[in-house]
Amino acid sequence: MTDSQLIREIKDGNVELYSVLMSRYQKKILSFIYHMLRSAKLELLAEDLCSETFYKAYRSLHSFREVDASFSTWLYTIARNTVLSELRKQKATHLSLDDSTYIPAAPPEAAPEQRLLRNEKVLMVREAINNLPEKQRSALILREYDGLDYQEIASILGQTVSAVKSLLFRARASVKTQMESYFNEPVLLKDMEELKSR
Repeated sequence: MTDSQLIREIKDGNVELYSVLMSRYQKKILSFIYHMLRSAKLELLAEDLCSETFYKAYRSLHSFREVDASFSTWLYTIARNTVLSELRKQKATHLSLDDSTYIPAAPPEAAPEQRLLRNEKVLMVREAINNLPEKQRSALILREYDGLDYQEIASILGQTVSAVKSLLFRARASVKTQMESYFNEPVLLKDMEELKSR
C-alpha cells in the first residue's frame, strides 16, 4: 500500500496500520533527529523525540492534506520542530551536526601521516558544519544525509526552492572557506561523504 492508501485507511478507523507507516520512516526520522541533537550532546533523547514525532503525527493525521506536502515531508517537519522545541527547552545555544570524537577508519594501506591528515580533515569538516546557522545546517543534513530533494527540504524548512539552493550554496561555501584556512587543498564533497559512512 502507498502512504496515501495507508493514511486513508487509518483515517477510516484502521489505526493498526499506523505501525506500517512508522516502520517505513522510523530509521530515517531517528537518524535525522540524532544528527540534529549530537552537538548539544543530547543524542540520548533521540529515541524519545522520535516517538514524540510519531505520536504528534498520529494525533494530527486527520489534518494532514496530501495536496500540501507528502507524508514524509510533513513528518520531517514535525521532527525538526520537535527537536528545535527540545533544544530551546534545554537552552542549547547552537544546533550542530556532530561534536563527537568518532573518527572514521582509514584504509589499512594508508600511511600513518595520511591517516592522521584524513582524520583531522573529517573532524574539521564536522566543526565547520557545527558553525553553520541552524537553517543552513538543517538543509545540509536533509540534503547530504537524508538525500531529500530541494522541494522536500523547502517544505520542511518553510522556504522556497531557490532559498534552499541559496542556503545549501552558502553552507557549502562556508564549510569550504573554513576548511581552506586549515588545509591548502580545497574541501571536497567526499569529505562530507566520510561523515555519512557510519
